[in-house]
Amino acid sequence: MKLRDYQEESIIALRKSIASGKRKPILVSPTGSGKTRVATEIVKSAVEKGKWVLFLAPRRELIYQTVETFKRNGIDAGMIMAGEPRSMFSKVQVASFDTLHARGIRSDKMMMPKADVIIADECHLSISKSRTDIIGHYHDKIVIGLTATPARGDGKGLGRIYDDLVQVTNIRDLTEKGYLVPVKYYAPTDIDLAGVKQTKSDYVVSDLGKIMDKKSLIGDIYSNWKRIAGDKKAVIFCTTRAHSRHVRDEFLSHGIKAEHLDGETPPEERKQILARVDSGETQVLCNVFVASYGLDIPSLECVVLARPTKNITLYHQICGRALRISEGKDHAIVIDHAGAIKQHGFVDDYVPWTLEDKDVRELKDKIQKEKKEPKEIKCPACGSMFKGSRICPSCGHTLILKGKEVPVHEAELQEVVLEGKQANRKESWDQKQQFMSELKGYAMKKGYKQGWAAYQYKLKYGVWGSDKRVKDAPPKAPTMLVMGWVKHQAMKNRFRKAG
Repeated sequence: MKLRDYQEESIIALRKSIASGKRKPILVSPTGSGKTRVATEIVKSAVEKGKWVLFLAPRRELIYQTVETFKRNGIDAGMIMAGEPRSMFSKVQVASFDTLHARGIRSDKMMMPKADVIIADECHLSISKSRTDIIGHYHDKIVIGLTATPARGDGKGLGRIYDDLVQVTNIRDLTEKGYLVPVKYYAPTDIDLAGVKQTKSDYVVSDLGKIMDKKSLIGDIYSNWKRIAGDKKAVIFCTTRAHSRHVRDEFLSHGIKAEHLDGETPPEERKQILARVDSGETQVLCNVFVASYGLDIPSLECVVLARPTKNITLYHQICGRALRISEGKDHAIVIDHAGAIKQHGFVDDYVPWTLEDKDVRELKDKIQKEKKEPKEIKCPACGSMFKGSRICPSCGHTLILKGKEVPVHEAELQEVVLEGKQANRKESWDQKQQFMSELKGYAMKKGYKQGWAAYQYKLKYGVWGSDKRVKDAPPKAPTMLVMGWVKHQAMKNRFRKAG
C-alpha cells in the first residue's frame, strides 16, 4: 500500500533529524494517522541495510497488530511476549516492554536481543524505570519514539530520554484532508469534583469512583448516549472496574449488547470481546484503562468520557479512538460526563508539545490567552486582511461571531459550538447552498475524502450542513468564495504550527 503524503514527509523528517546528529527523535502523529505503517517502512529500510530492529510496545493488542502489519508487508518478525513462542533468529523482534524487562533485565532468562534501531511505540508511556532501563541498555543505538501525545502524565516533556520532536501534521490537517473524521462534542457545563484528591498528573481513582459510580449518573450515561448517538457503536471510559460493570449492566437492562473490559480480563477473553465489538455484535464497550491506546476499531463512532482526568495525553488518546475513517462514517461524537472538554478543549486544538520540563497544559493556556489579542484575519469572500474586527472593512462580509456552550438542564448534554468559528446566520440558504456546492466541487478536484466539505462548512457556520437544502447541494466549480476560504484556513494552520 502506497504511503500517504504526510507519512512520506514523516520518514524524510526523521532521517533529517538523525542525519543532524539526533539519536532519539520522537515522531509525533495523531491517533489514526498510521504510525505503524510509517514504522513498517522504517523497519523495511533498516533490514535492507542489514540492520537489526527491536520494536517495543506496551500492550498485547499493539504487539499483535504490529506483527501482523509487518508480516503483511513482507517483514519476518519474531515476538517476545509472555505466552507466545519466540523466534530467536528474526532480524526484527517485536517485544512487550514488560516481558523483555522481566526476562532480559530483571533476570537472566534470556539475552537482550541484538538491535541497531529501536522503535518505542506509545513512547509517552516509556518513562517508567523498567522501560528506561531497556532503552538505556541500547544507549549507543538509534531510538525512535512513536506517539500522538509526547508528554508525561503531568503534562511535562520527554526530554529526559528523547532529543528531538518530529511533527509534520496534526489532527486538524488530517481532518481537513479527509484522513480523519470531524468531531461533534457534547458536554455539561461542569462537574463537582470537590473533595477528590489529586496527584501531580491526575485525580485519585478511588475518589473518582465514589463520585462517578452513582445510579443517577450511570442512568445519564445511557440516556444521553441514546439521545445523542442513537445506535452508534461506542466505547465508554469508566473510573473503576465496579463502575464499568455497573454502566455495562445499565445498557444491558435496556436491551443494548454491552461488555466490560479491564486490565485483568484474560488475554483470550479480551481478544474475543474486541472481535465482537469490531464485528458489531457488541455495540458498547465499557472499560477501565484498556482502550485508551492500542484499540484500532475504525467503526467506533462515539466516545463517552465517564472518567474525569487532568491528564491531557490520556484525554487525547481517549478521544482519538473514534477519529479513524470508516465506510458510512462522516463524523465522530464525544460525550463528556467528566468536564474534560472544559479542562482540555477540543482534540484538534493546537497543543505546543515540547521536550522541556514544562507543563504543556500551562503552555497551551498561555497561548490561548495570547490569541485573544487581535490577529490578522483574511476575508474568505474578498481576500482582504484586517485586524480587530469581525466584519471585513472592504466588502462588509461578517466572518466570526463569538460562540459559547449551549446551556444545559438536569445533566442533559448539549452540543458544544466551536468557539470563535460560528459565522453569521443571516446569510441566505442560497448563499449557504452555494458555499457547500463549491466545497464539494473543490473536494472532488483535489481528491479529498468524504467529510471534508462538511467539516469546512462546520468551521464557517458553526453547525453541520445537515439541512436538506445544504446536504443535497450538487458539486460546483469553486470560485473565490471557496478558494479564498481554503487559502485562509491554510494560512491559519501555518501560523498555528509556527507557534
